[in-house]
Amino acid sequence: MDRKKLVLLLGALIVAIGTALVARNMFAGASAPQAEAAAVPAGPKVLVAQRTLPTGTIITADALGFQPWPKDLVQDAYFIDGEADMTKLLGTVVRHPVTAGEPVTQGSLVAPGDRGFLAAALGPGMRAVTIPVSAKAGVAGFVFPGDRVDLLLSQTVKGDGPALKTTETILRNLRILATDQRTSQETVDGKTRVRKFRTVTVEATPKIAEKIAVAQTLGRLTLTLRSIADSQGELERALANGDVTVPEGATPEEEEAILREAMSRPDDGSSTFVTGGDVSRFQRASVPPRTSGGGNGGGGSSNDGGAQIAQAFFGGPAKAPSGPVVRVTRGKSTSSVKIGANGSANPEEAAQASMFEQMMEAAVKAQGMAAQSDANEE
Repeated sequence: MDRKKLVLLLGALIVAIGTALVARNMFAGASAPQAEAAAVPAGPKVLVAQRTLPTGTIITADALGFQPWPKDLVQDAYFIDGEADMTKLLGTVVRHPVTAGEPVTQGSLVAPGDRGFLAAALGPGMRAVTIPVSAKAGVAGFVFPGDRVDLLLSQTVKGDGPALKTTETILRNLRILATDQRTSQETVDGKTRVRKFRTVTVEATPKIAEKIAVAQTLGRLTLTLRSIADSQGELERALANGDVTVPEGATPEEEEAILREAMSRPDDGSSTFVTGGDVSRFQRASVPPRTSGGGNGGGGSSNDGGAQIAQAFFGGPAKAPSGPVVRVTRGKSTSSVKIGANGSANPEEAAQASMFEQMMEAAVKAQGMAAQSDANEE
């Protein structure tokens, strides 16, 4: 082979091998990029909000947490890990809204006992109203600030005959602001201490506050503790029924605010009730009737007994027995003629009482004699 051709062939082979090596290195570098770890801020850990905290939120252990923060951005108002006592912040109230991940400042929280604490705990347009309760009516002390309860009204409706005993759920989804003068739960050795209380302060709208004031004069009030999952379930039903609407084009923040407000709204709408008749067959299931001119403290006259008998027969106030009446017109004068039991219009015969009227009269007399006898024995 010619020497010149051999040199050219050898040079081409060297160029091909070099090109192949360069190409392999290029493709190998592109297919396996090196991942770089995100830079961790070099600085102390500061207290930040774990979730969005609107105004009036009562701080709990899961609402806040420490997170590394750039040293150059740390401010004097921040809570620094190792310097701030997290347990002292539990039960405080958010004065200004704090977004998730934002550092919590000392001025954004109001501690119990500080001026304006309870006002800061209230949502916009809400009121604080106090309800007296007993240990039995207050879930034995297992109600803490921040919990949500329903309010039951138990009352006895009196009338003629046995009274009606009933209990009605008048209000739902009330937020507990304080028990007695405590606005936070007390922990001992890491365990929540259960304490009895005589009053609870709840958050309510002005209209609901009026209803609570009236309910205290009607009967006994009882608290029932709500499950955390109840609000979410009721919110889904409200969305399905169209009671809560989210406007089109709303931002995620606006949508979250609308849903959060709907979940925290007290409800005084549809109420449920149970009567004594629903519990025992020996109790009433309806409101007892009331007659005009009722009993006079146990004595009573025969008219009172007759009113009760008439009530039992006719379901209304006592009425004087009367038969059918015929209007007779002679010239310009019109008179009413009573028809007797035998169908006669003769005044003497019409004045005779029918068999039913005679039975009623006898029963009235017997009732009156019995009532008089009871009064004499007393």
